[in-house]
Formats: sequence, C-alpha cells, structure tokens
Amino acid sequence: MRCKLLVTAAVVAVLGGVAPVVHAQAATPARGSAAAAGASSVFDILQGRWVRPDGGYTVAIRGVAADGQLDAMYFNPTGLPFAKAQAALDGKIIRVSLELRAGGYNGSTYELTYDPASDQLKGTYYQAVAKQHYEIFFVRK
Repeated sequence: MRCKLLVTAAVVAVLGGVAPVVHAQAATPARGSAAAAGASSVFDILQGRWVRPDGGYTVAIRGVAADGQLDAMYFNPTGLPFAKAQAALDGKIIRVSLELRAGGYNGSTYELTYDPASDQLKGTYYQAVAKQHYEIFFVRK
C-alpha cells in the first residue's frame, strides 16, 4: 500500500497535478472543436466587411459566437463600438440587430436581414437623433 502511495505521489508530482484537471475538461468540447464550430456555422456567413453604398458607412463583423453575439465595429469613417450586436435565426432567415450609443448616435439602430441571393444585408436604419427610419442595404466589401 505504501508503495502505491509513493508511486501515485510521484506520478502527480511529475504531471504537476494535471491529470484530474485534464479528466474534468474532457467532458466539455473545446472551443475550436467540431461541436462548437457546428453550432455557430449558420452565422459564419455574416463575417466580413459590409459597406452601405449610399454613404460608405461600414460594418466589420470579425466573429460570431454560437449564440449569435457578434464581434463587430461600425466605421463612419472612424471606428465606433456597437452597444449591441446580435444575430438570430428566424426560421431560415438570419436577422441582425445593431445598436450604436457612441459618437452622438444615441441609440440609433440597424435591423437587418441577410439575403443569400444577393449576398447583402438589407433592412432599416433608425437615426435616433432625427427620429427617422431609412430603408438601407449593405454589400460585402
């Protein structure tokens, strides 16, 4: 018995106590695993730079989480962070909601739908300061 304890202690010392941690993590898929990648693949089409032809405003989507949270920035022409950037699946339709609060935008929003036939984001821009809605679209740059 004492020999087993010494061997176990030696193995733990050599491994630095890693063995139990590795075993506990094995039950959770790694972020880059096929299970994690499959969950977010429906939104992957949104990644890239999108430009509004009517003014050059740009939305850059750098990443998309499995829950639809977007890693995105707005450029007019300098970069502004979105207060909210979210994608959602409505049946087979991908919807994108973006909200600006920085740089004098004070709650202006984009409510967009991805159109796979034209590879465009189409929808409405609400300019909160002027309290006006505009029909707009973005093309992939």
